[in-house]
Amino acid sequence: MARTVHPRLRRVAVVVLLLAPAAGLLWVPWYAGASPALAGTPFFYWYQLAWVPGCGLCLLGAYALTRHEHRDP
Repeated sequence: MARTVHPRLRRVAVVVLLLAPAAGLLWVPWYAGASPALAGTPFFYWYQLAWVPGCGLCLLGAYALTRHEHRDP
């Protein structure tokens, strides 16, 4: 079963997936606080560490959406 997704919508989704980690990590004042703490670790640290697998998942999603564009019909 082939999925028919408009190419422009696919490109927008890829851009959002690639910009989400940058937007989530570059706006430091949003997550620069010490609370809430998770197992004694301040929010600042565990928020950044949570983005490590989050970035991987975003890249995986972007790859999955773009790999279909380069296939021959």
